[in-house]
Amino acid sequence: QVQLVESGGGLVQAGGSLRLSCAASGSIFIIISINAMGWYRQAPGKQRELVAVITHGGSTNYADSVKGRFTISRDNAKKTVYLQMNSLKPEDTAVYYCNAAKGDLLQGPYWGQGTQVTVSS
Repeated sequence: QVQLVESGGGLVQAGGSLRLSCAASGSIFIIISINAMGWYRQAPGKQRELVAVITHGGSTNYADSVKGRFTISRDNAKKTVYLQMNSLKPEDTAVYYCNAAKGDLLQGPYWGQGTQVTVSS
């Protein structure tokens, strides 16, 4: 099994910044097979949506709504993925979830517990 633990959420005013972290731990056999790690978010009454994803090699993909404001990065040695969020808007308010996938998949079965991000206007 793999455990993903997120941290860094909180309350921030519009225009502010937050940095989320997600650390992976658990079965070494699964950990070493993880390729893509990503961030998803779910606002009240809405479906969970992709925010950003990064492969082991560093290729990235972003939702159009966050391009130019959010940056995803990872430290493979620390098995940790980060999401730097700048110029936050009230519509970014959501629970943010970390995800990990094996092989060629960009989304996998491993999810963190979620961290709340609230942006006040």
